[in-house]
Amino acid sequence: MESKRNNTILDPKKPKGVKRRARPWWIIGILALAGLLVGGYFYMKSRANSATTYQTTILERGALTATIGATGNVRANQTASINWQSNGTVGAVNVSVGDLVTAGESLASLAPTSLAQNVVLAQADLVSARRNLESLLNSGTQRAQAQLALVNAQKSVNSATSNLNAMLASNHGGTSADIQNAQAQLTLAQNTYDQAKKMYDLVKDQPDSDVRKAQAYTALYNAQISLRRAQDNLNFFLLIPSGSDIDLARAKLTVAQAQLEDAQREWARLKDGPDPKDVAAAQARVDAAQATINFSRLAAPFSGTVTSANPMVGDQVSPGTPGFRVDDLTHLQVDVQVSEVDINTVAAGQPVVVTFDAVLGREYHGKVVEVSRVGTSVQSVVNFTVTVELTDPDEGVKPGMTASVTIAIQSLENVLLIPNRGVHLVNGQRVVYILRSGVLVEVPVTLGASDETMSELISGDLSAGEALVLNPPVDFRRPGDGGGGMFGGG
Repeated sequence: MESKRNNTILDPKKPKGVKRRARPWWIIGILALAGLLVGGYFYMKSRANSATTYQTTILERGALTATIGATGNVRANQTASINWQSNGTVGAVNVSVGDLVTAGESLASLAPTSLAQNVVLAQADLVSARRNLESLLNSGTQRAQAQLALVNAQKSVNSATSNLNAMLASNHGGTSADIQNAQAQLTLAQNTYDQAKKMYDLVKDQPDSDVRKAQAYTALYNAQISLRRAQDNLNFFLLIPSGSDIDLARAKLTVAQAQLEDAQREWARLKDGPDPKDVAAAQARVDAAQATINFSRLAAPFSGTVTSANPMVGDQVSPGTPGFRVDDLTHLQVDVQVSEVDINTVAAGQPVVVTFDAVLGREYHGKVVEVSRVGTSVQSVVNFTVTVELTDPDEGVKPGMTASVTIAIQSLENVLLIPNRGVHLVNGQRVVYILRSGVLVEVPVTLGASDETMSELISGDLSAGEALVLNPPVDFRRPGDGGGGMFGGG
């Protein structure tokens, strides 16, 4: 009888004679699903752990004051270095460092016995100049003399006019027939003279021995005598002065009129009091003498504080020797350099915050008082000088200190604020990083005004309430990209 072949595969781990059964498909599906769930859990946990390592801040809307920062050094509004202008020995020192002085106050002076000769003589000149000025301002003598001169000049004109008029109006004696005959003789004599003159002019260049010249000259001479006699004859009948008397009278009248005009001008100058030009000239002489005397002392040019005092009693000084320095510490200013890019946003009156390394924990305030109209170029960088005045300085602020100045150039309301430390530069584009549904997203942005910590968002796919990442990874792989982009500083 033929035996049957046993095709059963035996499990080597099981006893012989036990059959191995195949696993059902549903068991395999359960195991696969479990694997996926466990992998997803660990993946999400990994993502969650990664997200928790980011430093984030929530974007908000708010107010922003745009500022420009610069540094400079404190200076006084006015500063004066006062040096000696004359040789001599210091006789008195009246102030010391820290003293408050007023304009014109004497700070130090030279001993009188050491003064230069021109200074000594100026003291006498000053007395005389002041006396003249006082007399000019207070005395009425000059005005009275001008009035008297005007009256006398008018009298002289009147007298000269009357005298000339009397000469010209004289027409006494002689009948009309006599006068008419005398005038006819004068006419004939004048005609004869004129003819003789013409004849003589024709031969006057001939030699004196020429007969025609001699005859012409004799005829001219006789005609001239006849003309003079005819004129005298007419004058006799008219009884008027000779021509020379009239010319003299007219000259005297001209002089009298000129003198009257001078007197009128002088009276017009003085009738309302001293002439301002005379007063100015007299005052100039006083000032010149006083200026020379001032060489013997040093005076404060304005009110301020003595910040340097060099002279001591007994010192020998000469022109140019340093004396004192005076500063107006009531008005402290800072000059800062602002780039040409920002200068058109700066204007007088803008508020300023000032801090000093030498005064910790204290902010001072001020305002822009002057903006330069002309820039200066240093190594192709153009800057403009902006002057800031402190409004609340105290004794802690001193000229020469380095100041950090923040100028508020613009105030904005209800703008989306981007923290400056969250802005980065990637390939020349400013970007920020936002967490959206746990995924880090790079967002290009355009920024506007800024201060030390925040900037205004001009454009970019951002909205208030989103979480901005402050510390994104250095190597960030963008979704859909094959490689990662490196960050630059924002």
